[in-house]
Amino acid sequence: MTQVDQVLDIRGEVCPYTYVKTLLALEEMQPGQILRVRLDYEPATRSVPRSAVIQGDEVLSVTATLLGEWEILVRKR
Repeated sequence: MTQVDQVLDIRGEVCPYTYVKTLLALEEMQPGQILRVRLDYEPATRSVPRSAVIQGDEVLSVTATLLGEWEILVRKR
């Protein structure tokens, strides 16, 4: 199991807030740290990872956790 440094629960949020909140959380982290993003807005399972990669961060996984909920793991670069 991957060691997670911070959890961001943005269930109930929609784009663009899902990515904005993810970006703000990543900005506060140190390089190499891992952020777990919990969300329930399906389009964000594509937009958040795409935007994180554009910013230079590494997406480790996008996983369905419950019906209608997902978890994204991002390593800060």
